Amino acid sequence: MAASESNTRPIVIVTGGGAHVWAIVNAIADRIGPVSVVLETPESKKQLLFGRARRHGWISAIGQLGTMVLSRLGKRLLASHAARLIAEEKLEIEPRPDQEIIHVASANRPECLEAIEKIQPGVVLLNGCRLLSKGMLARMPCPVLNYHAGITPKYRGMNGGYWALTSGDPYNFGTTVHLVDAGVDTGAVLKQVRGQPKRGDTISSYALRQAAFSRDICVEAVSDVLAGRIATVDPGLPSQQWYHPTIWFYLWTGLKTGIW
Repeated sequence: MAASESNTRPIVIVTGGGAHVWAIVNAIADRIGPVSVVLETPESKKQLLFGRARRHGWISAIGQLGTMVLSRLGKRLLASHAARLIAEEKLEIEPRPDQEIIHVASANRPECLEAIEKIQPGVVLLNGCRLLSKGMLARMPCPVLNYHAGITPKYRGMNGGYWALTSGDPYNFGTTVHLVDAGVDTGAVLKQVRGQPKRGDTISSYALRQAAFSRDICVEAVSDVLAGRIATVDPGLPSQQWYHPTIWFYLWTGLKTGIW
């Protein structure tokens, strides 16, 4: 859909940032119209560690943090692969000079809600930000969607593409745009798309690969909401929440299956 065909109400994307996020932001801006980005400050490694330790115990938390650190290192070591992916898929992974960016400490802080209320958008799309509280959701002035890098409800939570591959379920290497409720990726599904990783892809590049084949469904879902069309679909799948793999699971599985 071209920008001239879109609803005139603004679009807000709430995110913690990242190359895959900007690829989607820029695609929406090109095909629908200007986007206001509310950019939250990511949680520190210390906050992540203590939060996961409370939920899963210290052993799992340290193991998950190890994989996150390795993944970040992998992005540096495999930068040439990411560059080829970006070029081949024509991804624009940086904010444009005229991009409106509103900085907030957290998507759940009052200043985030104040910014959204001031803009009065027709839709809010979450992409890689903190889980919104029930109180925050209740006060949103428009429908709230979430872009999730996994096929829900089967691969809710973290690293949906990776878990589909390691579970022997490559068909469900895909993404979802869904309505947001109080659960973790439990909202009603609006759009889904499936794709395939390519040679050289790893947990460090899956998000970029998924963003590349997901731009269309993000544009379609946002356009539909702006036009007053909200049609949900039932994927007919079991529901499970996944987390970051521990470093020992990641290394063992990679050596055994070649899935990294």
